[in-house]
Amino acid sequence: MSSAATPEPQLPLRYRREETASSPGVNALPREPKRVLVLGATSGIAEATCRLWAERGDSLFLVGRSADKLAAVAADLRTRGAGYVDTAVADLDQTASHPELLTHAVNSLGGLDIAFLALGVLGDAPESERSFAEAGRILHTNFNAPVSLLTWLANYCAQRHQGTLAVLSSVAGERGRKSNYVYGSSKAGLSTFVDGLRNRIDREGVRVMTIKPGPVKTAMTEGMKGRAKFADVDAVAATLVSEIDKGTAIVYVPAKWRVIMAVIRMIPDRVFKKLNL
Repeated sequence: MSSAATPEPQLPLRYRREETASSPGVNALPREPKRVLVLGATSGIAEATCRLWAERGDSLFLVGRSADKLAAVAADLRTRGAGYVDTAVADLDQTASHPELLTHAVNSLGGLDIAFLALGVLGDAPESERSFAEAGRILHTNFNAPVSLLTWLANYCAQRHQGTLAVLSSVAGERGRKSNYVYGSSKAGLSTFVDGLRNRIDREGVRVMTIKPGPVKTAMTEGMKGRAKFADVDAVAATLVSEIDKGTAIVYVPAKWRVIMAVIRMIPDRVFKKLNL
């Protein structure tokens, strides 16, 4: 989609900001609440991150596939203090619907400060080895759909010379491993796309972030071997909120994964092939 084709949202007159009830320090400026779009809002990491945004009074537009789960998340965020919450039930695999959906979301928020893309599936790894249908499903959800969303969002933000696009990828994309190479390749492709997008529009005043978590205790990883050692989702969310505020280009979470993956990338292929990873 070209920049010229990006719809110009009509911002509603009803959208007005009020300062949060908390009192800033004497010499501090009041914090302006953020307008945050969350795509894949019912995922474990997204939900935990939204709770923190809500507690500081930010405005949220949530997109998810399950109406019941989305309604429950929205209700919880309102009770936590979100300045504004709106939702849209949508299957983000349907890329043709993205322009209309995103225009509606931006109109509802009255603009956009942060877009957090948390959509994705782990998929059935053994089935993806046997069936292109399953491999293709994983690749479409984890790569094609985010690329479609990011193309629209990047053009929207670049035209306005502001905004942060935070994209949830994975350390699994750092090197192909026999245990999950289809999932890993989808995340590798996404990370490379986001790297290129950042290089393209960073000069336009838009911050583009690649977020690479290791395994996290969420519903997606339920029943996985070694789950007891996975990262706590609330700790991951706290890191993400902090790093998104900073606009850090590439975030490994927990931070130890930056070192772990650097070591894994350096292992010679003749050795790597013998490892049970």
